[in-house]
Amino acid sequence: MPTITSKPNIGVYTNPAHDLWVGEALPTQEDVVSGEKLQPGEVTVAIKSTGICGSDVHFWHAGCIGPMIVTDAHILGHESAGVIVAKHPSVTTHELGDRVAIEPNIICNACEPCLTGRYNGCERVLFRSTPPVPGLLRRYVNHPAAWCHRIGAMRFEDGALLEPLSVALAGVQRARITLGDPVLICGAGPIGLVTLACARAAGAEPVVITDLDPGRLAFAEGFCPGVRTHRVDPTHSPEQFAGAVVRLAGGVEPAVAMECTGAESSIAGAIQAARFGGKVFVIGVGRPEIRVPFMRLSTREVDLQFQYRYCNTWPRAIRLLNGGVLDLSKLVTHRFRLEDAVEAFKVAADAKQGGIKVMIQSLEEGEQ
Repeated sequence: MPTITSKPNIGVYTNPAHDLWVGEALPTQEDVVSGEKLQPGEVTVAIKSTGICGSDVHFWHAGCIGPMIVTDAHILGHESAGVIVAKHPSVTTHELGDRVAIEPNIICNACEPCLTGRYNGCERVLFRSTPPVPGLLRRYVNHPAAWCHRIGAMRFEDGALLEPLSVALAGVQRARITLGDPVLICGAGPIGLVTLACARAAGAEPVVITDLDPGRLAFAEGFCPGVRTHRVDPTHSPEQFAGAVVRLAGGVEPAVAMECTGAESSIAGAIQAARFGGKVFVIGVGRPEIRVPFMRLSTREVDLQFQYRYCNTWPRAIRLLNGGVLDLSKLVTHRFRLEDAVEAFKVAADAKQGGIKVMIQSLEEGEQ
C-alpha cells in the first residue's frame, strides 16, 4: 500500500463573503487510513496536482456563476490528478497506487441524458466545485472509481490538464473541425489556448486567435507557431473586428469560430466573421442573457452552437497526451504548494502577473 503521509487533510475554501482560506477538510487523515467512510464504488485519492480554473476565481470573487451560488464555506477546484491510497472492497477496477486523473462529475445513470450517453446533461449531476458540491482542491478526496481515469506514468501535472483538454476536445469534436478548415478562436486564456492546440492538431489552417491582452497573444505565438494573432480593440464594432480577422487569414472567412470568452461583443464579432454556412461554437460562459446579430445569423445561415462541459472525452484526452499528439506542458506558468493556495489564487486572478495555468501541488519528494 502506498505510504500515506501524516499530514492532515486540508482544502481551499471560499464563502459568500468572498474570503479565501486553507482549512481542515474531509475525509480526515484518520478516515483515509481506516477507509471506513468510503461508500461502495469509491476510492480515496491523494491529490497531487490541481489547476486553478477561471470558474474557481469567479466563485471566489463573484460568489456565483448564473444559478450556481456559493451559500456556505465551499471547497474549490475540479482539475486534479493524484494517486489512489484507499478503496472500498467493492472496487475491482482499480488498485492502490494507481495514478489517476479525476473526472469531476458524479452522475445519476438513470435520466435520459445519462442513458443516451450525453451525461454532461445529467439532471442530477454532482459536479465537483460547483456549489454546493465540494471541490477537489484538498489533500485527500473520496470519489467514485468509475470517474478516476488511470494515467500510467503521465505526470500528475499533465493529468490535471486533462480537464481543460476535455473541454476543448468536446468543442472541437462537436464543431467538426477538419483538415484545412479556416478557424477563428476568440480568447487566448487557458481554454482558448488548449482549443488552439486541438484545432491545429486537427489540421485547421489558417488559424487566427484573438484577445485583448497582448501578453496572452505573444504566449499563443510561442505555444503554437504559425498561428495568426489579433489584438482586439474594444472600441471597434463587430464588423470591424470581422474585417481584421479575415484580412489576417489572407481574405478567407472562418468556417468555424470557437468562441472561448462568453463575451457578448466577442460572440457578435465571431458571427460577423463566419462565412456563409459557417459555424460559431460557444465554449465560453457569459451573462444569463445577451444580444446577438440575429439577421446576420439568418441571412448567412450561420449555425450558433453551445457547449456544456463534456462527456466521453477523458480516454481520448489521455491517448492524445500519452501519444505525444498534444503537449500542454507549456501552459503551466506558476506552481504553488497546497499550503500557499491563497497566493496561487491571487496570481491566477491577476492578468498582469502573466499566469496562464496556475498549478497547486502536494507532491512528496521525487514525485512528479
